[in-house]
Amino acid sequence: MLDFPFDILILVGAGLFAGFVNTMAGGGSLLTLPLLIFLGLPPATANGTNRIAIIVSASSATLGFRSKNISSFPLSIYLGLAAFFGALIGSHIAVQIDGIFFNKILAIIMIIVVVLMVFKPNYKSDLLRERTTGKTLIWSMVAFFFIGIYGGFINAGIGFIIMLFLNYVNKLDLVRVNATKVTLVLIYTTAALATFILSGHIDLNYGFALGVGNAAGAFFASRYAVKKGEGVIKTVMMVMVVAMSFKLWFFN
Repeated sequence: MLDFPFDILILVGAGLFAGFVNTMAGGGSLLTLPLLIFLGLPPATANGTNRIAIIVSASSATLGFRSKNISSFPLSIYLGLAAFFGALIGSHIAVQIDGIFFNKILAIIMIIVVVLMVFKPNYKSDLLRERTTGKTLIWSMVAFFFIGIYGGFINAGIGFIIMLFLNYVNKLDLVRVNATKVTLVLIYTTAALATFILSGHIDLNYGFALGVGNAAGAFFASRYAVKKGEGVIKTVMMVMVVAMSFKLWFFN
């Protein structure tokens, strides 16, 4: 049971922050997962419970982007379905083994992302020619199947991978990248959540308390991102990448 009102305040506050950073860049789960464990949940249950908040956050953010007419339909559906089936596999793995090895790999990937962001050529994303059909779409669906496996397994930091792929491969500007990302996360997380529920690794009280803050943070971030454009998204993304990689490598 939750210790009212202390646990409620902690979970809502953490959810608010996590919902914001998850929508702006990614990495909020690195706050919420350890917090759920600190509050007494077993790791697998914390992993499953965190998916409730992720779904709430992604739903809220999707509505926020749609209220500003930002969408990448039908690309988001194609990639989301590919990730959905991958997440079924990843979440089944998650209820059996821990994710320390995957976190080490992810820490390396985060540093690579920072290097690419710092040293890549400057360009105006709104002048890019999007690549969302044909062979690019097929290979993107294959890639998102494997991204979905990781997302179903632990999810932490996956926002960075999704954003990098959509920007560099599909050539979406970063505002549309964020709008697409939250829709993808919403779709594949339903598969992961179902697996955790069926395996009994879920705590609804903690999940919904965390989700309240997530919803508010995600909705604000989705509108803020559209209003402020790409500059603020890049800044948040780089800060979170560095912080996440440090935590993943040194504090497993």
